[in-house]
Amino acid sequence: MGIPTSGLRAQDPLYADALAVLQPGFGGTTAPEWVRRTVAQGLLSVALYGRNCKDSEQVAALTSELRKENPDILVAIDEEGGDVTRLEVMGGSSWPGSLALGAIDDLAVTRDVARELGHSLAACGVNFNWAPSADVNANPDNPVIGVRAFGADTQLCARHTAAWVEGLQSVGVAACAKHFPGHGDTAVDSHLGLPSIEVSETVLRERDLIPFQAAIDQDVKAVMTAHIMVNALDTEHPATLSRRVLTSLLRAPKSEGGLGYDGLIVTDGIEMGAIARTYGVARGTVLAIAAGADAICTGGDSFGEDTVIDLAGAIVDAVHSGELPEERLVDAASRVRALSAWTAEQAHPDGRRAPDASVGLAAARQALRVTRGAQHDAVTGPVQVATFSPEANCAAGAETPWGAAAAIGELLPGSGQETYSSDQATADGTDVLVAKVLGAAGERRTVAVVRDAHRHPWMAEALTALVTARPDTIVVEMGVPQAEPTGALHIATFGAAPVCGRAAAEVIAGR
Repeated sequence: MGIPTSGLRAQDPLYADALAVLQPGFGGTTAPEWVRRTVAQGLLSVALYGRNCKDSEQVAALTSELRKENPDILVAIDEEGGDVTRLEVMGGSSWPGSLALGAIDDLAVTRDVARELGHSLAACGVNFNWAPSADVNANPDNPVIGVRAFGADTQLCARHTAAWVEGLQSVGVAACAKHFPGHGDTAVDSHLGLPSIEVSETVLRERDLIPFQAAIDQDVKAVMTAHIMVNALDTEHPATLSRRVLTSLLRAPKSEGGLGYDGLIVTDGIEMGAIARTYGVARGTVLAIAAGADAICTGGDSFGEDTVIDLAGAIVDAVHSGELPEERLVDAASRVRALSAWTAEQAHPDGRRAPDASVGLAAARQALRVTRGAQHDAVTGPVQVATFSPEANCAAGAETPWGAAAAIGELLPGSGQETYSSDQATADGTDVLVAKVLGAAGERRTVAVVRDAHRHPWMAEALTALVTARPDTIVVEMGVPQAEPTGALHIATFGAAPVCGRAAAEVIAGR
């Protein structure tokens, strides 16, 4: 029968370089045999997702398995803190996210949080973090960035991006500024479709590129591309597949109008809808490398040995066909190896110490914006928590806990809690939904927990009706604050992570 095609490709001298540029995910909480075997063949990176993380001890055991095959392997993760966590997917993040840090606007706090988050990663063997978000959240209706950005002000985003990079890399974990050249002015989630930004190049340079330049000046080790059309730069290809964006802009020297970046360029998940539904995963992989990307993030949704074999094979075939210059593949693989070498050299004396979780809670407390109205009286007993829950953001994941109900229940024993969704609002109507909330509360005071109410009309309508019916309602706003404070007590947390909920609960309970 002869040697299978995949076997022939594996014998190709280019195959090791093709493997080197892939950063695939896999299933399970232990390292599958195929992953360990492929690492031995030349795979230099793996990606951990929520499905791979049960707790820190399990992740440490997993990374130890992988390092038996290659001590210098890059273990990547998407750990922003706040709403987006993989390491703490089961319980929610111990660290406030970027918007909360931007609200505090203290660079020392941002560095401290990033450093301690870095310790939590280093302690379990993760050495490459696809964070922070350097996006400027210019569009308040943005469905995918929001609280993941430090804010909507360019200079604030720039200085905190640099501080976050400095803090994380100080403990030997490589940072990755994303999503280049800026995903903040979009109205489409690139997990689902292909967003487009319709502003001039001048606006891009004066608004969106500045935080990336700040990260580069801080020696950020990686930059992640965005799957977005930026028509001022390239009307044919999304940024991830655009040579004009990745090579002529990001790589080019400052003297030629570029950002002068010489580190690793990694794509956002290549199987995301913006690429998979327009170019296909294999074709997108080849075009991204040809455009200037050095590493391909894959495995968020589609993962397994077949995916790695198919993508490595497509890269090798593209070199042989002349579509992908061999020197471009060699250059990309060398940049991955250079980052691997950098992480191997970062034998930080206390790099594996336990993180100081008090840093995260202290920052979450500082971020709160508390507005007390005339109707507010001190809470002296149990309350009823009504959590209005939107559909989960693809980046955050539906499985990650969020909100304030658990912390309120702990600090005010006997409190009740119910969750309400858009489906219930559609089926029942606002009046019925609010009646259910009030019925569940009875004589107890109601705490309404909302998340990005400005993006969900059903939620905004229900909140207005609830506060009108019960003026003593306490409102905990956990998304991007938009409207004027409402309710007898209004607490804006600038993020929905449990640590933010804990800080809000302390205020409600008079702590």
